[in-house]
Amino acid sequence: MQRHDSHDPHVIDPAGGCPHDLNARLRARGAVAEVVLPGGVPGAVVLGHEGLKEFLAHPDVAKDPRHCPALHDGSIPRDWPLRVFTNAQGMHTADEAEHRRLRALVGKAFTARQVERLRPRVEELSAALLDGLGRAAAAAPDGVADLRTHFALPLPMSVICELLGVDPAHRGRLHQLSNTVIVATDTTPAEKTAAVRELVELMGTIAATRREHPGEDLTSALIAAREGDGDRLSEAELIGTLRLMLVAGHETALNLISNAVRALCTHRDQLALVLEGKAGWSDVVDETLRWDGPVSWFPFRYPTRDLTVDGTVIPRGTPVLAGYTAAGRDESVHGPDADRFDITRPTAARHLSFGHGAHYCVGAPLARLEATIALEQLFTRFPDLDLAVPEAALPYQRSFIGNSVAALPVRPVRS
Repeated sequence: MQRHDSHDPHVIDPAGGCPHDLNARLRARGAVAEVVLPGGVPGAVVLGHEGLKEFLAHPDVAKDPRHCPALHDGSIPRDWPLRVFTNAQGMHTADEAEHRRLRALVGKAFTARQVERLRPRVEELSAALLDGLGRAAAAAPDGVADLRTHFALPLPMSVICELLGVDPAHRGRLHQLSNTVIVATDTTPAEKTAAVRELVELMGTIAATRREHPGEDLTSALIAAREGDGDRLSEAELIGTLRLMLVAGHETALNLISNAVRALCTHRDQLALVLEGKAGWSDVVDETLRWDGPVSWFPFRYPTRDLTVDGTVIPRGTPVLAGYTAAGRDESVHGPDADRFDITRPTAARHLSFGHGAHYCVGAPLARLEATIALEQLFTRFPDLDLAVPEAALPYQRSFIGNSVAALPVRPVRS
C-alpha cells in the first residue's frame, strides 16, 4: 500500500484479545493500516470513522471474493484458516443485484415491525433465563454464576433458533461450531475445516427436516420462497444464508449483552442514571455498540480498483477488514473523551458497529431488542449485580474478530 508514512505492517495475533490499545496506536497513524493476516497474507484494516463509513458504502468496494485474485492464483493456500469467510454463498459474499435478491428473501423477517412482534416472546425467554441465573448463583457456594452461559448466550440463541425452526437439541453444538468457524481465530486449519464441514452438514439436516415438515419458521419460508422469475433459492445459497443468520443472529447479541453488563458493572454511575430514569436502556445499547462493540475487525471487503482512503492507496483485490471497534473510539467524531463510557454521549448513535450502506446488518433491530430487554430485566431483577472478579481478570475471547470476554462470572445478589 502507498501511504504518508513508512510504518511496518501490523502482524495480526490470531489469539486476539482486548483491541482498544492496539486500535488507538494504529489509528494514530491514519485511518488505514497495513496488516499481515494470519497465515502471512497481506491485507489492510480501515480504522477511522469517516474512512470506514466511506469505504463500506463505496461503489468500488466488493464483498464477492472473486475480486481477490490472491484467493484464486495460488498466492493464498487452500487451507488458509480465514477462507471460511470467502467460500460460503450468501448475502455476506454477494454484491449489487445478487445481494439485493438474497437480502430481500430474509429482510422482511427482520423489519422493525416484525421484530417488535417478537417482544413478548423475548421478554418471556429473558425472564425464564433470569430465574435460571438466580438459581445457579444460589446453588454455588460463592453465589457466583457465569452470565454468558446462563443468560447472554441462551437468550439470542433461543430466539434465532425459534425463528429458524431449529430443534433445541442442536443449539449447544451449533454455538460450539459457529464459535470455531467464525469467532475463534487461533484454531488450526484442520480444526476449522472439520468444524465448517460439520456445520454445513448440520444446517443441511435442519433444512431437510423443514423441507419434509415445513412450519411457521424462516427456514421453511426460505425453502418455499420464489422470486419474480420463479427461481428458488439454491441449496448452496440456502445453507450459506442459514449459516449467516445462525451465527450473526446470536454471536453479535451475545457479545453486545456481555459487554454492556461489564460496562455497567464497572461504571456504576452510568447504571445509576438508568435506574433513576435519567437515561434509557437504548442509550446503554448505543453507547456499548460505540465504546465496546461486539465485533472488532470483520473480514472481508475487496477494492475493485486501486482505492484511496484518507491518503492511503489500497491496491485492487486487497482483503480488507472493517475496524468497527477502532472507529467507535475515533476522537475526531466522538470527542477527546472517546475512551470514556458515557451513556449520555450525543454522538453514540453514530457508531458503525452494525455496518453501513447496502450491507448494513439485517438483524440489527433484533439485536437491539434482545439487548434492551435483557439489560432492563437483568438490572431490574438484580440491581446489585456485580462482577465476581476484577475486570482485568476476565478472560478475553481468543479472536481478533469477535470482541468480548470468554466468561462473565457475576454475583447477582450482594453477599
